[in-house]
This record gives sequence, C-alpha cells and structure tokens, in this order.
Amino acid sequence: MQWTLSLFILGGWLGFSFAVLERVVTPLQTLSNLLAALREGDYSIRARGANTDEALGQVMLEANVLGETLHAQRLGALDATNLLRTVMAEIDVALFTFDDEDKLKLVNRAGERLLAQPEERLLGRKASELGLEEALRGARNRTLQKMFPGKTGRWGMCRGSFREEGRPHHIVVLTDLSQALREEERQAWRRLIHVIGHELNNSLAPIKSMAGTLAHLLDRDQVDDWKDDMKRGLVVIGERSEALSRFMSAYARLARLPQPTFQDVDVDTLVRCIAALQTSYPVEIAAGPAGALSSAQSLALAEPGFR
Repeated sequence: MQWTLSLFILGGWLGFSFAVLERVVTPLQTLSNLLAALREGDYSIRARGANTDEALGQVMLEANVLGETLHAQRLGALDATNLLRTVMAEIDVALFTFDDEDKLKLVNRAGERLLAQPEERLLGRKASELGLEEALRGARNRTLQKMFPGKTGRWGMCRGSFREEGRPHHIVVLTDLSQALREEERQAWRRLIHVIGHELNNSLAPIKSMAGTLAHLLDRDQVDDWKDDMKRGLVVIGERSEALSRFMSAYARLARLPQPTFQDVDVDTLVRCIAALQTSYPVEIAAGPAGALSSAQSLALAEPGFR
C-alpha cells in the first residue's frame, strides 16, 4: 500500500508538472522569444495557438498586435526616410548637418557639387575645414557673398537646430541667389525696355506723321496756307521731342539717385505709414511709448523679414 500510494503521488505530481509546463511555462517561453524578437527589430514572429479565454493567451495576442503595430510603424518610418533622402538628394539647395563638435554628419548632392568633393571625403570633417564655419555663427537667416570650390556667388543662408540621440545638431541650408537675382534683373530690364519703347513710340509716331504731312505739303504746287500748317507741324514735332527729352532725362536721374539723408523719424508715424501700404489683410497697430527712431533703426525696418 505504501509503495502504491507513493507511486500514485509521484505520478500525480509528474502529471501536474507536465500540465503546468504545458499551460504556463511553454507560453511564457514563447512570449519571451516573441518579446526578444521585437527587441531585436524582428517583427515577423507571431505567437500561434493562443487561447483568448486564458490570461496568457490574451497577453500573447496583445504581443502579436504590438508586433504588427511596430511593423507598420517601421515601414512608415522607412518610407518617410526614403522620401526624405530622395527629396534631399534632388533639391537644388545645398544642405549640411553638423553635430555639436561642428563635424559634418550629412550632406546632399547639391552640397557635394558646391564643395566639389564626394560625400565619403566630406563626412566627419569640421566646418572650418570646409569653409562653412561662418554659417554656424551669427544670425540664423542672412545673405552671404562667399566663394566655394564648386561655385562662387551670393547665397541665402538658413540655419536650424535639432537633437539626435540627445545631442544637439545644426542644419545649414544654402540657396544660390545668383539665378534668382539674374532673373529679377532680366525682368527689370524687360519692363524698362517695354516702358521706354512705349514712350518712344508715343513720341516718334506723331513726329513721323507730321514729317510726312509737311513733306506732302511741300510737294504740292499751289498751297495757300502752307505756312500755318508748317508752323503747327513744327510745334507738334517740337513738343513731342521735348517730351521725349524730359522722359530720357528722368530715367537718367533715376539711375543717379543721390545718397540717402539720415535723420530721426517718429516711430508712430513710420509704423502707420508702413501699415497703410498693406491692403491684403488688416493690420492692427498697438500703441507704444512715444519717441524717435534713429536712422540705423529705420534702415532695419526696411530689411526683409521685419515684422
């Protein structure tokens, strides 16, 4: 009886142990493997055969949902990163990223062309070696006249900051303003030529017409009042010639504008005059302390980006 009872107890204990192993230990090991895969970035592993009526089964189902969510987020992050890299590579502005030690961490194709070197030779070098130390100091948005190995010209500089892995980084964007300035200059010349051509036609057309009329009068054999017609024609020619002369003189004076005269101005009057020029949307002016504005400050008001 003692041996039978011992064997019965031992068998029951072994059966209970295997049941616990099957119902608790194995699911916990599966869940541990699943979490380890998620930690390593492998989101393809899923737990199978989970019973929703049990607590461990519900935990495994939630782990599966977590894996699917992380997998979708990873795909979205990869797509966004690829899109960002494609945009950075294709945009026609030079983009540079520096770490807190002023070492270059990222550069796009436009930046490679600007520095006339491939990315492999640029990454890890300091801004002072690349001639970009000036872009990391001073105002964040300004215009630079600088010579680079790949190109020389006038550049619009914009600098921003961000953090990566807890460390501060700087991003510098250089935009070539030469093409835009040349296009603006071309448009200005086109408008100038259009205005000058219009004024010249307005003056030369009457002169040509009156000259032809006077020549026709002279060709006629008998003209009774040719002197009066001749006088009126010459008066018209003289007036149009004088108007054309005034027009050309005005443009000549415009090209030789005098130097500005600096003086203090009233701040309230200046701000209200500037606000009156804005008609696209209403401008609200808040009252401030009375006083005058120095000439240097008034020049600052005219700078782009003033608010």
